[in-house]
Amino acid sequence: MIGKSLLLLLLVLVLAAGAIIWFDFLNVIDAKTVLAPLYRFIPFAPGEGRTQPRAESDEIINLDAERLAVRLEAIELRNMELDTLRRDLDNRIGLIEQMAQELDDRQDALDERENSLTAHAFDAENKDRNVEQNARYLVGMPPQNAVSIIAELDDQVAIDVIRKTEEIAQAEGRASIVSFWFSLMDPARAAELQRKMAGRPLN
Repeated sequence: MIGKSLLLLLLVLVLAAGAIIWFDFLNVIDAKTVLAPLYRFIPFAPGEGRTQPRAESDEIINLDAERLAVRLEAIELRNMELDTLRRDLDNRIGLIEQMAQELDDRQDALDERENSLTAHAFDAENKDRNVEQNARYLVGMPPQNAVSIIAELDDQVAIDVIRKTEEIAQAEGRASIVSFWFSLMDPARAAELQRKMAGRPLN
């Protein structure tokens, strides 16, 4: 009984090994690594084991990673474009601010000049009113008193009063009293005023 059992067990092992070899030969399973020592004793067995294409880990294409890389590259390009646009915008804003500052400076200069001209015009108007008022006062007082006052005035002020007196007389259609004032003045003073009046045009 023991001999028969061992014989059957050996037969089963031989049939199993033959089945494994046959399935490996048909490329149903891959047992070349385990059965390589036995192939040396089998004349019809292939010399090399069956090779199956294997993909290395670094050769596996990860589509998600590629999509992410493409998106990151697109974002980087977009950021570069935005940086360029931002620099252009900053340059334009700086130019606009510079132009605005120049316009403000010009406007301030124009305002200052206008204020200065207005002040000069106001001063000239006040001066003209004051000269006219003084001329009328002098015409209304006795000639000798008027001449005494004119003699104390600065030359330009005296000339302005005399000319205004002549303008008033001409505007009112009456004779000017200026010639009579000159006749009452000190001759040297009268000559000096007349010389300066002849050398300076009317304002």
